[in-house]
Amino acid sequence: MIVKLTPNITNIVHPARAAIAADADAISLINTLNSIVGVDLDTLAITPSIGGKSGHGGFAGPAVKPIALHMLSALGTDEVVSRSAIPISGMGGISTWQDAAEFLLLGASSLQVCTAVMHYGYRIIEDLCDGLSNWMDAKGFKTVAEVVGKSLPQISDFANFNLSFSAVARIDEDKCIKCNLCYVACNDAAHQCIDLMAGTATERPQPKVREQDCVGCRLCYNVCPVEHCIEMAEVPAGREPVSWSELCQSQPEVAQEWEAMERYRKQNGIQVH
Repeated sequence: MIVKLTPNITNIVHPARAAIAADADAISLINTLNSIVGVDLDTLAITPSIGGKSGHGGFAGPAVKPIALHMLSALGTDEVVSRSAIPISGMGGISTWQDAAEFLLLGASSLQVCTAVMHYGYRIIEDLCDGLSNWMDAKGFKTVAEVVGKSLPQISDFANFNLSFSAVARIDEDKCIKCNLCYVACNDAAHQCIDLMAGTATERPQPKVREQDCVGCRLCYNVCPVEHCIEMAEVPAGREPVSWSELCQSQPEVAQEWEAMERYRKQNGIQVH
């Protein structure tokens, strides 16, 4: 028996543990997300309308992949699930061999594809297999089992992240098409740290990052339409690594008193934007 887990839940670990306790042979995730497609603005009817009535349906496809990966990693890092060694079948937004590799790396031992097959037919499976096989050869993986869960050790709580880590965005001017999407995103929705350098009569302005003001939010990186045009570069923070957990233990007043937090930030040159 394979138990399929719904994403419409607060913590997907609990039903996974219940499936294990009930001697399930395997678990799969994720099922579709509850959703309403939309409303017809002419008739005011919810779409699709079934005899004048409607309700939620199941949303799937590429947009749900980050949710599926998050929930998959939650199972992969849970002690009870890991100790059981129960097979996990991953699904939710797999369209390319890269997607397939990501699911394997976060703990899926088998994969399922539905929406992509609806769009492209069964021939997409050949593309997935070929691409995944070539990637495994390039990385030196001999079996799928060697790939499964390989990235899970990196998963951690926010409290264990290095507060001193610092990264900035850097724009490759040779690859930049000067669409200025990065400038608009940064100026209107982030930290206003990208300037437009004056161009010529025949050239658009060139966006340039003021690195001293960049907080490494990656918004420009995410909106850029050109692959590898914007890269996030780690830079020296100028202070010792420390996590929030370590800080709470060594200087508990910093976590409990706002004034102490402000003093700590000032002493260590930490700016909150």
